[in-house]
Amino acid sequence: MRKLHRLLLLIMLLLPGICRAEALLLDEITVRGQEVSPQQETLTIREVRESSARDMGEALELLPGFTSVTKGVIANDVVLRGLQGDDINVFLDGVRLYGGCPSRMDPPSFHFDFAEVDSIEIIKGPYDLYNAGSMGGVVNAVSKTPPAGSSATLTGSYGSYRLVNLSASGSYATEKSYLLAGYAYKSSDVTKSGNGRLITDIYSLTSPNRYKPEFLNSGAYQINTFWTKGGTTLGPSRFSLNYSYQDAEDVLYPYLLMDAEYDRTNRINFTSTTRITGSPLEEVSFQAWWNRVDHLMNDRFRVSSTPSMMVTRALMMETDSTTQVYGAKLSSKIAAGDGLLELGIDYYNRNWDATNISAMWLRYQPQPLLPDVDVDNFGAFSKYSLPLGAKLKFTAGARIDFTAVEANDLTAARLNSLYQPYHSGSLSRSTDFTEVSGNLQLSWLPTTGIEIFTGFGSGVRTPDAQELFIGLQRSATSPTSINWVGNPALDASRNNQIDVGLKLSGDNYYLNSSLYYSLLDDFIYLQEVADPDGVGPLVRARTYRNIAAEMYGGELAGQYALPLDLYLRGTLSYVRGKNSASGSPLAEIPPLTGSASIRYDIGSFFFEFSERFAAEQDRVDSGLSEVKSAGWGATDLKTGVNWGKWSATGGISNLFDKQYLTHLSYQRDAFSSGVKVPKPGRLAYLTLAYRY
Repeated sequence: MRKLHRLLLLIMLLLPGICRAEALLLDEITVRGQEVSPQQETLTIREVRESSARDMGEALELLPGFTSVTKGVIANDVVLRGLQGDDINVFLDGVRLYGGCPSRMDPPSFHFDFAEVDSIEIIKGPYDLYNAGSMGGVVNAVSKTPPAGSSATLTGSYGSYRLVNLSASGSYATEKSYLLAGYAYKSSDVTKSGNGRLITDIYSLTSPNRYKPEFLNSGAYQINTFWTKGGTTLGPSRFSLNYSYQDAEDVLYPYLLMDAEYDRTNRINFTSTTRITGSPLEEVSFQAWWNRVDHLMNDRFRVSSTPSMMVTRALMMETDSTTQVYGAKLSSKIAAGDGLLELGIDYYNRNWDATNISAMWLRYQPQPLLPDVDVDNFGAFSKYSLPLGAKLKFTAGARIDFTAVEANDLTAARLNSLYQPYHSGSLSRSTDFTEVSGNLQLSWLPTTGIEIFTGFGSGVRTPDAQELFIGLQRSATSPTSINWVGNPALDASRNNQIDVGLKLSGDNYYLNSSLYYSLLDDFIYLQEVADPDGVGPLVRARTYRNIAAEMYGGELAGQYALPLDLYLRGTLSYVRGKNSASGSPLAEIPPLTGSASIRYDIGSFFFEFSERFAAEQDRVDSGLSEVKSAGWGATDLKTGVNWGKWSATGGISNLFDKQYLTHLSYQRDAFSSGVKVPKPGRLAYLTLAYRY
């Protein structure tokens, strides 16, 4: 890997004089300063490609307010302002997609490749009415649409720990039709942390969760993705159809008790848009989608699977899970007075089915971990945007959702024997919700270069299948055993949030700042409950409950163009969470985080020095075994050059090989190992791309 380090340094020294071109960052400053609302963010694929990010969770950390959960080398889960999981929506082209693992081994963003994506659009807070469940915000990756004529892109990356990212795509587009196809492959070995130890080597020598010697320094993941996208225009209507298949093999998750043997994902998305002239009805859009994830995880790489009197198979535990989503949306845009009215209806069905076996708990007897749960959601939404003169814009909207949830394979006997003892009141294997959400927004431009935003939103999301109906019964013979039991009596969570934002922009700078305060009603929170009767076969359990909570914080991001083609950029974000009833801190809340960088960029060449940092987090929930985390700082270098149809980008992340953990390497569910996974130490990478 020393050769790669030397090559990167050679690029840094020699390439500034190759040629000079107009710097592209001034255009980016204009877009962020003038075209993006204060409560919105956009991450371009250029920024992602320049970084060492392996997935969306890592890539979004470039933006204020975002952190991620680390479980291994890849599949970092997105966290926005301390909210995670189903508290936020993560889409590709507006398509709802879920992973198969109850421990979120494979979050939604894991199931598509960066090579498919052109940009990532974010709305922070409960201001998305187009989709059910955007209680804390929405992250939507936008896939590529090809330019006119024929085009192709070839990209190859190589880095430390045999990091490989390869992608190829080709397209042909006329004035009315286009066709695009692509393929991506990525893999890596297990990384080392700053102390020089492999992240798989984090267990004690007596832990059954430790990796077998032959898998300590093995491949960490191997992923193949194929996609195709076509579209045509017929009269006033545009149509597009996408298909994607992804196959991920042998993905290691040291944070959990098991690793993924495979994740296989199929995705289909159809859209149509019709523009209508000479009528108040300006546009009608329709979208329909289907996707399925097959997920298998087990402990065959761990010492726990070593054959014994109890372990009589090639594994000690395994979970086989499938999740499927299909849905449709019909929406319209109507000129109404001086404003624009948007109306729509949508529907989706989510099915989640998972079976667990374990030699340790029930001697390989299958358990319905997620008992074939169906979620049906029907929603309707409206949004009205009205200019109030030249400087004010008012937006108001509302949404109503009807949701029905049923656990098809949950028997009355299991409901009464496993679930009922931990909860008061009678329980049922089905439940339903009717919820209304909405928001009011006001944007004021008092003068050129200044925009002030204020908004109030009330967003809601219903409990998911895991929170309602997950069931894992463990053996009562071990004092450390703990069951994992859903709560079928949960209510929907609601986020009542106030936002204030200020954006300043000019020809060579922008500054975006925001403050928010949230009252969380019936916030779905993890809790540990005692053994109901003190004798077998039940043991203590982790389950879910509704609590009242509050969160508040702020973010700051800015960029300034200095003389001599230099650019300063910085971000800062903070969030604080509290359980309103107990007064104790909410668990899994990130600390103060930020970044600062200086970049030399002439368009044909750039070099950037940046620092990422996080403060200590001492506000923890000891009731969930959460512990304090130390502050840290890491230094990154990156450089790149463009010449004609070619470009090269390289860098070194964590230049000084710092040993650190992010606070959200948490332990919260029944498949966590209780051991945190450190971030990688020094990591070098080099990317070469060709486009025509």
